[in-house]
Amino acid sequence: MARVFEPVDGLSSWRRLAPHVWDRPHDPTVYGVIDVVVDRALPYLEDLSKQSGTKVRLSHLVTKALAMAIRATPEGNAIVSQRSLKARRDVDVFVQVSLDGGRDLSGAKITQADETSLVDIAKQLAERAERVRQRADPGVERTKSMVDRLPNFLLGWSVRLMEYFLYDLQLDLSRFGIASDQFGSAMVSNIGTFDGFGMNFALAPLVPISRVPIVVLVGEVQRKPVVEDDRVVVKSVVTLGCTFDHRVLDGSKAIKIAARLREVAENPESALGPVPVERQAAAG
Repeated sequence: MARVFEPVDGLSSWRRLAPHVWDRPHDPTVYGVIDVVVDRALPYLEDLSKQSGTKVRLSHLVTKALAMAIRATPEGNAIVSQRSLKARRDVDVFVQVSLDGGRDLSGAKITQADETSLVDIAKQLAERAERVRQRADPGVERTKSMVDRLPNFLLGWSVRLMEYFLYDLQLDLSRFGIASDQFGSAMVSNIGTFDGFGMNFALAPLVPISRVPIVVLVGEVQRKPVVEDDRVVVKSVVTLGCTFDHRVLDGSKAIKIAARLREVAENPESALGPVPVERQAAAG
């Protein structure tokens, strides 16, 4: 019988060793980066912060833009449960918050983030971060207490069992203080500044127990050369490191989400409307 595949001659010693080092690929993760020009977004956010009295950051805009992008591509708003895709009803986005100078991480889920205003997103995250810092958030304190009490050999097993109950059996565990679908449709984390040291971009792994198919890391805003109308000009650019679950999103859906995200983030006034003007200023 003729062989379809023939041995390859002249392989290096490392190439011969490589098939014995790794198993066959089984990770569905896809990575990508998006450069977003934020020359319009930065003054928009500054004006919005002044008018609202709430600090509205670039990460809040990315959260809103990502939620709107997912809503525009509903096929991507899904979860893998019992080895099949199931649709989520709402577009909720989990935003990570750095605590204690970066020594700890927490976060908050913005429910229906596609319909929530930028100011309300900023307010919700600020309020949640303050509660966590004051150790006044019941959910976070309950989770920390459970993690501290469980021995290492039980910790992983307990988390996976909880994941199975929540996402595969879809049990209501609210009586135990455990909310359903705690992380929502996507995750956003701002890595642009850690103790004054900014990062251009990074790529995060998917968190299996969250069942979140999209993770976006917001990098540091940098001045970069950009081609505009066949001319090279310097613009303010932020790089987004994006991670997708290929079981949920194929290339065409991921590109649609990325394109809409960039469209909203680069021109928020067009996508979200102008910053409201204070009545006194308008009267004057």
